[in-house]
Amino acid sequence: MSARILDGEAFAARIHGETSARVARCQQRGVTPGLVFIRVGEDPASRAYVSRKEKRAQEVGIASRTLVLPESTPLNTLLKEIDALNADPKVHGILIQSPLPTTLPNDVVYARVSPAKDVDGFHPVNFGKLLLGDPSGFLPCTPAGILEILRLGEIPTAGKHAVVVGRGQIVGRPLALLLARKAPGTDCTVTLAHSRTTNLAALTRQADILVGALGRPHFLKPEHVKPGATVVDVGVNRVNDPANPRGYRLVGDVDFDSVKTVAGAITPNPGGVGPMTIALLLSNTVRAAEDLSR
Repeated sequence: MSARILDGEAFAARIHGETSARVARCQQRGVTPGLVFIRVGEDPASRAYVSRKEKRAQEVGIASRTLVLPESTPLNTLLKEIDALNADPKVHGILIQSPLPTTLPNDVVYARVSPAKDVDGFHPVNFGKLLLGDPSGFLPCTPAGILEILRLGEIPTAGKHAVVVGRGQIVGRPLALLLARKAPGTDCTVTLAHSRTTNLAALTRQADILVGALGRPHFLKPEHVKPGATVVDVGVNRVNDPANPRGYRLVGDVDFDSVKTVAGAITPNPGGVGPMTIALLLSNTVRAAEDLSR
């Protein structure tokens, strides 16, 4: 048995097509959706991620640019830059690329972005709306992208047991809330597990939908997986690889080659959740432009 591959690249292409059509409709009304990335410092991974996002944005017709600030940027300077973007009517979405330097408090920086332009879904107002089930807020892009993978992959969710391994603020906790919602494409019974969970494998083997968002390379093995389950790999982990020109390679939380022989459906990594995160970011940006230009 070999699992069906949930191709995030193919699913993302479908969403990009819809986003491009929405951009064209905005432009017919004289509005071009605008997205600004803020990158502080020269972290190589951040540079690569922002470049990839900016390229996709331009491909669907979004006007995007990157504001690059030195790693030594004081907090007040960064906050003033965010304030200027909040006030700019041509900017509809603002994304603060993580990680920020340790001298900059994440909570203060993310909370400075206008909730109406918080297309990453990290602002406390948008997170609160998620908790309350208020659809007017922006959903975090990775959890929303995972829901789209399940929808486009035609994975049944109603009444199914979903186990999310990882309790982080960016993926684990918001995803657990989304999967438990009373709505089409969700309605799961959800367990939120983590590194301190007792008898983790016994718990994950009960999952109809298993999500790895722990941040540990190849942590989830066949013994963690119920035969026929859907497995979603969120992890992005750097492991040493002398044979790679960069000296490292990126791997997920799921041991893909062994787990695919047990699972019924599985996301590849790369090529699974990552492309969908970008697709939902761009969709959120167009929604912000639609809302702000009404």
